[in-house]
Amino acid sequence: QLQLVESGGGLVQPGGSLRLSCAASGFTLDYYAIGWFRQAPGKEREGVSCISSSGGITVYADSVKGRFTISRDNAKNTVYLQMNSLKPEDTAVYYCAAVPQVLFRLCRPDEYHHWGQGTQVTVSS
Repeated sequence: QLQLVESGGGLVQPGGSLRLSCAASGFTLDYYAIGWFRQAPGKEREGVSCISSSGGITVYADSVKGRFTISRDNAKNTVYLQMNSLKPEDTAVYYCAAVPQVLFRLCRPDEYHHWGQGTQVTVSS
């Protein structure tokens, strides 16, 4: 059964860092693009960052450029999101999702097929 599991969320002070992980089981990530998305209370789910199957193409939302870095280790079947200089407005539930590489276009939630359960990130002093 295809499954994605996020981990690494938590409570952090403004300016702090967290690294999220998205581990896949039941399938290999080698042929999938992976995206990180987030949803804050009362807001729509939005794309944060996405990466192609080889890692050669990365996409970032303007709000996180220069602060977040997406990467992947296909040998470990895992994708990461390094989040630095965190701000209170980064508070949200973060989800990872997968789409077959042949269908990889942008970093929009409606393009992604398989979703994890999410991990809470709270940035607060």
